[in-house]
This record gives sequence, C-alpha cells and structure tokens, in this order.
Amino acid sequence: MCRKRPTVVSCTAKPTSQPRLAPGTHLVTELENDTLLRALLRRRVDYTPVWIMRQAGRYLPEYRATRARAGNFMDLCRNPELACEVTLQPLNRFPLDAAILFSDILTIPDAMGLGLYFSEGEGPGLERPIRDAADVRQLAVPDMEDELGYVMDAVGMIRRELAGQVPLIGFSGSPWTLAVYMVEGGGTKSFARSKAMLFDRPELMHALLAKLSVAVIAYLNAQVARGAQALMIFDTWGGVLTPYAYREFSLAYMTRIIAGLTREAEGRRVPVILFTKGGGQWLDRMADSGCDALGVDWTLDLADARRLVGDRVALQGNLDPSILHASPERIRAEVGRVLASYGPSPGHVFNLGHGIHPDVDPDHAAVLVEAVHTLSPAFHGATQ
Repeated sequence: MCRKRPTVVSCTAKPTSQPRLAPGTHLVTELENDTLLRALLRRRVDYTPVWIMRQAGRYLPEYRATRARAGNFMDLCRNPELACEVTLQPLNRFPLDAAILFSDILTIPDAMGLGLYFSEGEGPGLERPIRDAADVRQLAVPDMEDELGYVMDAVGMIRRELAGQVPLIGFSGSPWTLAVYMVEGGGTKSFARSKAMLFDRPELMHALLAKLSVAVIAYLNAQVARGAQALMIFDTWGGVLTPYAYREFSLAYMTRIIAGLTREAEGRRVPVILFTKGGGQWLDRMADSGCDALGVDWTLDLADARRLVGDRVALQGNLDPSILHASPERIRAEVGRVLASYGPSPGHVFNLGHGIHPDVDPDHAAVLVEAVHTLSPAFHGATQ
C-alpha cells in the first residue's frame, strides 16, 4: 500500500499580519484521512497509522534552515507562521497520518514567569527556578490566549493549512515533568532538587503539581478550541520515580487532567494519549486514567503491553529510535517485528519509542513510514 502524501504549503506564504480568529470559527470538520483517530479509539482501520515523535526537528535540513531564519529556538516557537511551517515540513516529505504541533513542553513554565532560555548544546534552562513555598504561591495560571496566544495561533494556522488532510495532535508536558524542570532550573541527571522536594516537602510539591494541573487543562483545552483533534501528554520523567511516588505525584495528576479535558469537538471524540517514558511496568494502572491510548517505549514488547492493558486502551509505539541508524533492510524487518508483536487487532498507532534522533538520515525515516504502510494491511485483513 502506498499512502498519498498530504499536499500542504508553507505557512509563511500567507501574510504575517493575519487577524486572530475566534476559537472554532475556521475549523474544517471533514477529514480525508482519519485513520489515526479511529485507531486511537480502537476502531477498524485498513492499515496501521504512523507518525513520529519529534517528526519536525533537526534531522530535517529544511527545519535547520527555518530555525536559522528564526534566529533561535524560542523565536521559532513564538512565531506562529514559522511554527506552522516546521510542523508541515515532515508531511511534505513523508505520507504521515498525523501532524503534531511544533512547540516545547516548557512554554507553560515560561508563561508563568520563570524565564525559559536555551543554551546551545546544553538544552533548556529557567532563569527563576522554584525554590520555596513563596515561589509556588506567586505562580499564576497564564492566560492561554494572551501569554500563550502564539501557541494557539500556531494551532489555528496549522489546522487551516492542513485543510482536513490529516488530524492535528496537540500536546503538553505532564505536571511532574514540568515540575522537574521548574525546580531543577533545567535538565538533570540526578533529580536532586525535585526529588528532595518530593520527599522532604511533599505538600509543597503537591501544591506545585496542583497549580500545574490547572494550567495544563486550560492549555490543552485551548488547543482543542483552536483545532487540535487529538492530545498527547508527555510524562518524560515519570519513569524515574518509585512506584508509589509515580502513582501519587505523576499519575494522579495526569488522571485529574484527563478528567478536565474537552473530549468532544467538531462532532468527534478527542482522543488522549498518555506517555510515560520508562513507565511500562505501570501500564495497567495508566490504562485506568481515562486516556484512550498509551505510548509505549522500546523497553517493553507490545504483546506484553497488550496483556497488561487488555482491550481498555489503544497502544502507540514502539520502535527503538536507534534502529533508524541501521540499513533500510533492517528497518523494514524491525517494523515488521513491531507490527507482529501487536498482532492482528485494532488499536495500534505505529511510532518510535521516543523522539527521532537529530542525526538520522531522513531517507531512513521515509523507509520506516513506507514499511508501516506496506506491511500493516496484512494485520487488518486488507490486501497490500
């Protein structure tokens, strides 16, 4: 099977001074390809849909050119036209079954006043990290159409340019993941400050997580109002917690968020994907969160994941991103292995087990997408 590549254009071809449209006024209700949305709801599909975490990113030369034009990463994120452009770039290369908003999980802490910046080769940092109860008290939930209006404008612009060809995924970081960055002041390997707060000042960590939960609910609902058709919560650091701490400080707040989300829009259910990196041992509990699908990293076989969750949720994943450094023949073989691991049943969205590496050859990503579309119909009772 050869999927038709979406025909999308550069958002910068439009005037940059477009008026902001009211949420919901510009939406296209018909989808040419709704395979992803049906798979996330465990409905019948003819083939396994595929998208790639970080599909808009540094492995694409056109992304690097756009980022250079923007000046720096945050200026790229804060420019709706350029964020739209890079969101569409992978769809212009590959016949993917979804677009995902180009943004950063730390936009919420930045809008809360913590001062997000990026250092070349060192990743994100926050100028004013959380250190005590006074810092938590002064945090305010940002206005989604003001402080984070650039994200919402990008969502609306992307929906317009997609013109109903494939669905748009919106996303946020989980409260625990955001809290780690906010307390540590940036990336970390030891989690010394964030875990110290969790163990020594659990009431303070809970206060921070509760405030972040309110912000994430508002953030994701605003994305749906502007046109996001599925949502994903990235719990990047949930897997570093002990089992009880994961339940209390991560999963409990993601469950609270899911309960507060808009689940119907444009006459369709808005599916929610929950992904805890390194959290495969907790999939059975995660399946009770109210989500529609669970992301699975490459450390757990999909057949084992299915035994843990049964028919409660769909599964997304879970090719090891490093396989894209191997030969095309090996990539195809591993795609077939992942498809066989999930087996002939509805509810599988093909993806990597984490984000695509920056030094991957784009031609190898093309092999991945083609292999999924070619090999997967046999698992859905369709001919190739």
